[in-house]
Amino acid sequence: MDVLAEVTRSGLVESRHRGVAVLVDHEGRVAWSIGDPTTTIFPRSANKPFQALGMLRAGLPLEGRLLALASASHSGESFHLAGVREILALAGLDESALQTPASYPLDRHEHAALLRAGGERAPILMDCSGKHAAMLLTCVQRGWDTATYLEPEHPVQQHVAAAFADLVGPPPVVGVDGCGAPLLAASVADLAAGVGRLMGAAHGPEHAVVRAMVEHPEQVSGTRRPDLALASAVPGSLVKSGAESVVVVGLADGSAVAVKVEDGGERALFVIAHRVLELAGVDAALLQERPEVLGGGRPVGQVRPAF
Repeated sequence: MDVLAEVTRSGLVESRHRGVAVLVDHEGRVAWSIGDPTTTIFPRSANKPFQALGMLRAGLPLEGRLLALASASHSGESFHLAGVREILALAGLDESALQTPASYPLDRHEHAALLRAGGERAPILMDCSGKHAAMLLTCVQRGWDTATYLEPEHPVQQHVAAAFADLVGPPPVVGVDGCGAPLLAASVADLAAGVGRLMGAAHGPEHAVVRAMVEHPEQVSGTRRPDLALASAVPGSLVKSGAESVVVVGLADGSAVAVKVEDGGERALFVIAHRVLELAGVDAALLQERPEVLGGGRPVGQVRPAF
């Protein structure tokens, strides 16, 4: 893979991050790339818009902020947890139905506050609990078994897989995600093209997913996340990151960006995404992601794009 970002310290390039970045146009054609855009990856939570679409097609009765939360890797802030409980209540269920691993909040401030209060790991605190609650609600709506909702053969997962295949393409590999749900692989280019197809929908469940995520980006990530900062800076954009340093950005014109950093480190991820968006024509004044490198508490370098 190609070098996408460099970390400088006192004038020396101290570290480099390799990966793949791709921009597709509104027809899903590769307009620009660095690295091999056909590289197969696990998009991780960048797949959540497609998972939400599959659930909507199956009868998930959510819209707006709760649909955005169903597409989220949330930070574990109080409004996120209240929303997950609201989705579960619609299904007549409680937190015990969630099969997410017991976790601490993703946001370090929420994590610290929980520890100060004497709290412990819990399934609802896991960043995927909104998606899992939505899967459970879909099952209840359709009369499907809720105990086995994570099995690849379960109807809810089959609907997710069908939606993914429609927009992204058949997955070359199916794995298991950190939350326990089936994980569908794709090439970096196909992932971007799938997001672009979502962005281009003028109506139907595809448009509903986009509208929810664009209008409620704080539900999709959290109030302190770079995802929200980017979504707020670029009007009409859909931003969804995933574990192991993946991010997709859909733009209002139907074009889209996907980035994968090979080493899985996240410090360069949004630096790279901002640079690709600049190349796509987004106003550079909106794209200011350049984390500082500190020495003795003062700036002595930065994380910068290498292209």
